[in-house]
Amino acid sequence: MEIRLPRDLMSDEEWSLFEHFILAARAPNGRKPTNHRLVLDGIFWIARIGSPWRDLPEESGKWSSVYRQFRRWTLAGLWEDILEALNQSGAVPDALQMLPLGGTAACRAVDSTVIRAHHPLPGRALRRQCPEREAAGAKGGPPRQGFGRSRGGFTTKIHLRVNAHGLPMRTGITPGQTSDYPGFDLVIADNLPEPRGLLADRGYDADRIRKAMSQRGILTQIPMRKTRKMRVGVDRGLNRLRNMVERCFNKLKNARRVATRYDKTAESYLGFVDITSIRIWFRHLST
Repeated sequence: MEIRLPRDLMSDEEWSLFEHFILAARAPNGRKPTNHRLVLDGIFWIARIGSPWRDLPEESGKWSSVYRQFRRWTLAGLWEDILEALNQSGAVPDALQMLPLGGTAACRAVDSTVIRAHHPLPGRALRRQCPEREAAGAKGGPPRQGFGRSRGGFTTKIHLRVNAHGLPMRTGITPGQTSDYPGFDLVIADNLPEPRGLLADRGYDADRIRKAMSQRGILTQIPMRKTRKMRVGVDRGLNRLRNMVERCFNKLKNARRVATRYDKTAESYLGFVDITSIRIWFRHLST
């Protein structure tokens, strides 16, 4: 009988990157590790296909074991550590030629997008059989898990910070109906390489944001809201470069587990966002 392996499996180079962090995160005393490469491929398959965990191909191992390992790595902060290491590594020169301003400056872009949560399945028995397909219902209530109510139902907002190459640097989630201001604080933490320029849309037009960036020596290019009396101009040519964060969102949404939220907990959903971000980095480095 021919065994069909899932496509888009990890290459040896990609596995060598993940293996280093997995061995570092593993407890020193515990059971002998399983085939972590097979487990990772199963997690990547779930992220790309958006399928319930119970539909994981048998070749990737028992679905419950893969799910438990995903939760362990997620709660241990494995994905955030890998993403931060990629940003700190300097593997991608983060420089962007700003001709209108003169000179060379590192540039960042910040934006957000709203994700629709999967609607609850009808019937209590059916929801028990397939709990991972019902987004809402985790402990702590919807706001604590990054859910917000809007006209279309439950939604979650992804906040994203990218570098000059459009690669993800930091991600965060908030309830879908919240403004962009809380998300800005999630992604602009100063433990990442400091930019010289920051591009954002008018959703981030706030005095405190401009003041905070000015104190850090960061030039902001944020269009003003129409209600502003004191106008501050922006460089239109430079402001067009904000589309790199939109292009990054498009790449993230190629992973169906990101494009639609199926996960009850904020940690699991953000884990899939970070996993997809890491794979975007690796594809960029391998080309």
